[in-house]
Amino acid sequence: MYSTKNKTAIRNYIAFVLLLLNVNLLSCKQPEIKETEKQSVPQSQVEKNDTADYKIELVAENLYVPWSIVFTDPGRMLFTERNGSLRIIKNGNLIDKPLKVFEDVSSKGEEGLMGLVTDPDYRNNKFIYLSYAYAKNDDLKVKVVRYTDNDTELSEEKVIIDDLPAERYHAGCRIKFGPDGKLYITTGDAGKRELAQVKNSLFGKILRINPDGSVPADNPFPDNPVWSYGHRNPQGIDWYPGTDILFSTEHGPSGFDGPGGGDEVNIIVKGGNYGWPVISHRETGDGMISPVLEFTPAIAPAAGMFYRSGNIKQFRNNFFFGCLRGNGIMRAVIDEKDPPKIISCDKLKGIDFGRIREVTEGPDGAIYFSTSNRDGRGTVRKGDDKIYRIKAE
Repeated sequence: MYSTKNKTAIRNYIAFVLLLLNVNLLSCKQPEIKETEKQSVPQSQVEKNDTADYKIELVAENLYVPWSIVFTDPGRMLFTERNGSLRIIKNGNLIDKPLKVFEDVSSKGEEGLMGLVTDPDYRNNKFIYLSYAYAKNDDLKVKVVRYTDNDTELSEEKVIIDDLPAERYHAGCRIKFGPDGKLYITTGDAGKRELAQVKNSLFGKILRINPDGSVPADNPFPDNPVWSYGHRNPQGIDWYPGTDILFSTEHGPSGFDGPGGGDEVNIIVKGGNYGWPVISHRETGDGMISPVLEFTPAIAPAAGMFYRSGNIKQFRNNFFFGCLRGNGIMRAVIDEKDPPKIISCDKLKGIDFGRIREVTEGPDGAIYFSTSNRDGRGTVRKGDDKIYRIKAE
């Protein structure tokens, strides 16, 4: 674990290097990382990535765009389907009846029932949080709601934050609790990219709020939930284990709003400006932070997570994120002596199931991931969509 003093030193180091000097954490001359390109890593630094070290098992099938997965206990998984159903897998069995169907959800494009997370004190309070898009006054909005999970039903709805921007495209909306106990929420630019640079707008941001929806006193901008800005459509967030170093995945432009490609992995700092739409790809700008990894052609990075378990020992403390357009899971190996530094990034072997959206760690030490082939952009395979797990061999 890192001490408070070390955490502060790391945070200040990142902010100093990125915000003031505006250089890349890896190297300002590092080439673009292509979809299938692998950085060379000495064998002493990272164990061989080989499918012989792990196996892949099917968990559930005949699903519809599973977007987020959480575990409430070792035998119970909850997951969202983008068209509005919150589903249960209990003791390995998919329950036919959804825990809840959100009748007002809008899911005509990329939006729908999206983020899902349990409260840090779930064991005692049974709170779960969900984010979803809905129609409001001829517009689309996203809200984050909290419920009490009663095992077979939900009760005590409480709206935590509302009127987040949404559109058929670029609607966010990943939600996750940080090591500080605050709730972080990603928002897309919802087609109004110029607002990503406006600090008092919720378009194109990563937000940070208290679990009850109030704004923390130590946020970078007074009475403002914005934690970082200048984002296009961030969809994966997680913290390097034992620290407050926040990694994020983000979709780059799609041609109509800039040159194709430019998908990103960023390290998020308090009050940081990540450039959209002023800069993209590996461009730099005064006071703007460039990505630590950039992918051209596009891979469409989705959920991101750090693997904390030692069950698959060569994966410990690695950063994984699903690829929609890239059809796979990317594995980034982090320098444990210098966590902001990425040693290598490569597509994980043995993952050939189409578009991959959610990637998360289960209480059993397995890595769970979902396909997204029924989202209108993939090739539907028999039994899609599905949830799989990667287990130690």
